[in-house]
Amino acid sequence: MFENQPKGLYALAIANTGERFGYYTMLAVFALFLRANFGLEPGTAGAIYSSFLAFVYFLPLLGGILADKFGYGKMVTIGIIIMFLGYLLLAVPLGGVDNGSTTLPMIAMICALVLISFGTGLFKGNLQVMVGNLYDSPEYADRRDSAFSIFYMAINIGAMFAPTAAVKIMEFAQKSLGYSVNDSYHFAFMVACASLVFSIIVYYACRPWFRHVENSVKQSQSAGTVVDTLTPEQTKKRMVALGLVFAVVIFFWMAFHQNGLTLTYFANEFVNPISTGVQSMAFDIVNLLMIVFIVYALFSFFQSKAAGAKLISAIVIIASCAVLAYKYSRISPEGIRLSAPIFQHFNPFYVVALTPVSMAIFGALAKNGKEPSAPRKIAYGMLVAALAYVVMALGCIGLNSPEQQAVALKNGDPTYASANLLMGTYLILTFGELLLSPMGISFVSKVAPPKYKGMMMGGWFVATALGNFLVSVGGFLWGSLPLWAVWSVFVALCLISAVFMFAMMKKLEDATK
Repeated sequence: MFENQPKGLYALAIANTGERFGYYTMLAVFALFLRANFGLEPGTAGAIYSSFLAFVYFLPLLGGILADKFGYGKMVTIGIIIMFLGYLLLAVPLGGVDNGSTTLPMIAMICALVLISFGTGLFKGNLQVMVGNLYDSPEYADRRDSAFSIFYMAINIGAMFAPTAAVKIMEFAQKSLGYSVNDSYHFAFMVACASLVFSIIVYYACRPWFRHVENSVKQSQSAGTVVDTLTPEQTKKRMVALGLVFAVVIFFWMAFHQNGLTLTYFANEFVNPISTGVQSMAFDIVNLLMIVFIVYALFSFFQSKAAGAKLISAIVIIASCAVLAYKYSRISPEGIRLSAPIFQHFNPFYVVALTPVSMAIFGALAKNGKEPSAPRKIAYGMLVAALAYVVMALGCIGLNSPEQQAVALKNGDPTYASANLLMGTYLILTFGELLLSPMGISFVSKVAPPKYKGMMMGGWFVATALGNFLVSVGGFLWGSLPLWAVWSVFVALCLISAVFMFAMMKKLEDATK
């Protein structure tokens, strides 16, 4: 899995991990922050949330166009600086509904979101182009898909710790420093500032490993190191294929990124707030980390040929199991009280834990000549996403609507679902994500015409942006509709997208030849 990869992959992945840790720490509490600090209705908060996500993923198109002209490395550096300024502005407590003044805080928040969006636009897509450029060399070309799986796993390592970081720093601000709940949100945003400092340090410390992929294609052509050999017809065929993929993934991200909106609303309003027994262990990041250690150590144990490596793997497995046993013995009979943002650590945890499993499966299929093409994996991902919301819809039959639940909570007779429902839904969604997202990024990296690499990677994020903008649909559905009807909307959209993808499969697969 990690063998025979260029060192630049790991440097870029770790730099991205730091940035993503800060971003997801902020995102874990952002929707709740909007409602708590500004007194916004769910739909209004959802519109701001989804608009921010849309700009975060739309602006990589502009970032890619600029990078195609001025260089990828230069845009990445500028992007980190701009993002830092945005998070810094968001971290400053300027008031809210607690003191009756929301105008200045709202203006500051919007300015912060603009800076974060623009900085991310310069950073995110161009860093991934640089990763792809590492694999343009024939020496590494056959490792492109596995590289993006590793890179995607690194993103989710940052995301896995983010919800816990957000919750813990807020608890510290409230209990130890005496801040109100509303003011404590700003401490979560401070974490994002610190994470960007980490990213820029890693980037420049390891820069010699990837400096050769920082230039744009135009700059490389001027230096005589890159030649674009595609004919106009081949370029057109590839651009059309990428456009078709972009059209489909819009609806995946619309469904997937409900994790920060309606699925967080569901966690906040409908999940039983007390977790007991073994289930409660899933909400401790240390326990999840031990499971990750066990998974990777098992792979190492069975794949390693050296006795020393097997022994180390066995020790890691035994030690991790011992930690889990100790943590189980310390479970409180009263259980623990759940915080809605903590549910967002399940998706990245599943990604990190399952990435070696998915790579092993596809590696075995590849050896037998049966590995699905990247477009087919994307289509399967849409089907799996539909299945996730089928589970959610079935699990919510008999529950109150959100409006009914609001009344029931006041009266002391709400209807609750088990945390297992949401945890299971995130697991299935993650299977879909692993089929679609890293494979989609790899597909763009491979198929994009060289002179348009930055722009086409930006196009992938524009599709994500449009999906994120449509996330707000879930917020506006959140009200009088039964919950099963809300989730059924996403089932239908994912199924339609999968059917379209399969219908266009021949055209998509031809573009890669």
